[in-house]
Amino acid sequence: MKLNFPRLGWALLALLWLATPAFAGGKPGKPAKTHSKDEVVTISTSQGVIRVILFDDTPLHKANFLQKAKTGFYNGTTFHRVIPGFMIQGGDANTKDAEPGNDGLGQPNEGTVPAEFAAGHQHNYGALAAARQGDFANPQRASSISQFYLVENHAGTHFLDGQYTVFGQTIQGLDVIDKIANLPRDGRDRPTADIKMTVKMEKMKRKKITKLYGYKYE
Repeated sequence: MKLNFPRLGWALLALLWLATPAFAGGKPGKPAKTHSKDEVVTISTSQGVIRVILFDDTPLHKANFLQKAKTGFYNGTTFHRVIPGFMIQGGDANTKDAEPGNDGLGQPNEGTVPAEFAAGHQHNYGALAAARQGDFANPQRASSISQFYLVENHAGTHFLDGQYTVFGQTIQGLDVIDKIANLPRDGRDRPTADIKMTVKMEKMKRKKITKLYGYKYE
């Protein structure tokens, strides 16, 4: 799945992947039950470790991402598109093969996740959001079932608020996002050296998450 936008024009993200069936699941916006524990998602790369928390009020995206992390889907995928001052994008299964030309295109019939534009979730520095196909072919703004991006712009990318689902926030490793965004890249904004990731999750008490990482639950 490839983000298409003028490098200096800040046009809306437009991703090249085929329109596919929607991800089956619960109803967007349904209040989540309060739990004493949560999953911390750890994304390990050659540039360091990024840790994120997924939001309860985007339940479809949270469940989908955790399921993929649990099964090892993301292990060996790369951050295939990076733009300084904007974002880093990864999660495409195609990045596991030896053909860089198909990175970002996604796979046929891989499905989508219905948009979940929860109130208050903005494209702040370190926000985790779902990539998607452009509005011209995807007026419902359904998300890619696998590809995601992390906001690298320290001031945020708020022109995307309400248009792409934000479903998590970085709680550790903002400097790693910066490092990845500033790596040498080719004309397609693909890093010249593969930035592979492994993704795992650890369940811990929310009080401990707040103590370790300073993340405050509302």
